[in-house]
Amino acid sequence: MWIAVATLAAILAGYRPSAPPTKWASVSAIAGLLSPSALQAWRSLALVAGVTAAAGIALLRERVASFLPAFPVVFLLAVMSQLLAGNAVANAWGIEFVIFALGMGLLVSNTVGTPDWLMPAVRTEFFIKTGIILMGATILFAEILRAGALGILQSVLVVAVVWYASFRLAKYFRLDDEFAAMLSTAVSICGVSAAIAACGAIEGDRRKLSYVTSLVLIVAVPMIVLQPWIIRYFGIPDTVAGAWLGGTLDTTGSVVAAGELISDTAMKVGTIVKFSQNVLIGVAAFLLSVWWSSRPSASGATVKTTPAVIWSRFPKFVLGFVGASLFFSFALQPAYAGSLKSSITTLRNVWFSMAFVSIGLETRFTDLLRMEEGRPLFSFLGAQAFNLVWTLLLAWVIFGGVLFPIPKF
Repeated sequence: MWIAVATLAAILAGYRPSAPPTKWASVSAIAGLLSPSALQAWRSLALVAGVTAAAGIALLRERVASFLPAFPVVFLLAVMSQLLAGNAVANAWGIEFVIFALGMGLLVSNTVGTPDWLMPAVRTEFFIKTGIILMGATILFAEILRAGALGILQSVLVVAVVWYASFRLAKYFRLDDEFAAMLSTAVSICGVSAAIAACGAIEGDRRKLSYVTSLVLIVAVPMIVLQPWIIRYFGIPDTVAGAWLGGTLDTTGSVVAAGELISDTAMKVGTIVKFSQNVLIGVAAFLLSVWWSSRPSASGATVKTTPAVIWSRFPKFVLGFVGASLFFSFALQPAYAGSLKSSITTLRNVWFSMAFVSIGLETRFTDLLRMEEGRPLFSFLGAQAFNLVWTLLLAWVIFGGVLFPIPKF
């Protein structure tokens, strides 16, 4: 939390990291990604991330001397994942950098193996929590309010009902509470980012997080194709279509990609609904943290639940996430806070890229295939099927003119 707070303070003081170019559509365009200015931007980000991460390692009272030689390798894999995600085909399908980062790490760990000297820089939990706090500073309440009450209403009803149904279904498939919480949060809110927040809030198993995020991103691809086809085949109105896409597709990129296949109105409505759901990440993380902190201890011993016990177990990064969102929403002028979003997002993506590279470096692919005998897969697919039906019903009621006038976009 302190590293993230220091980073945000530096941005408020005038530090503006430049985002290196990552978009490309042909092999010849790759040269532009490796221009002197682009390489300098990456070097600057590497220096900032390396220094701040090393400071975090020092605060954790661990060996900085072992961390520093290994850090450039993790950072390089993170850069490669962002460049791969910048390809026009990946953009068109809404495949974001996190799946490439996970894949890069899995490729190393499942071929040559992750060497021991690299492990001091494999810091999944530290990278994830730092990135989540930075993400909190980009979720501004003013933008949510501008999105409209209808988008917020649908988001609350989707998240509450789908989360509960997904959790009960996961328990039916005999998944533990940890797995069920991560899976339910991913399905009901916004996929990868929500799964990360849930994992951090309950101090979850990173292998389970890797499994859930892989499912989210793999299932999103056929949905990008099938949902627009269903919309066109049944003549679903654009506003309803956009609300359905925004409430069911688990990444913002996939919502935009699918919405563009329908109409500009569908894309706008879908983005509004998805953004409204994104803001509920903080609420979900907070509630999950309180619930998890109130449970019996890991040894199974009965512990009286008191404010002191909850505080000692409560993951403090959640406070950083909520605090960053509140500060940037209400302590700063909206225009000024909005102008900082690009810089914060640039750094957030670096931390998330390194986090998912680290997950891959710690994970054997065969472990993912054998995990829980396939029960999490069936639970996820069942939860997503319920999400599709329930969200379409809500979209029709809220955005189809059943109860409210059809909004103009």
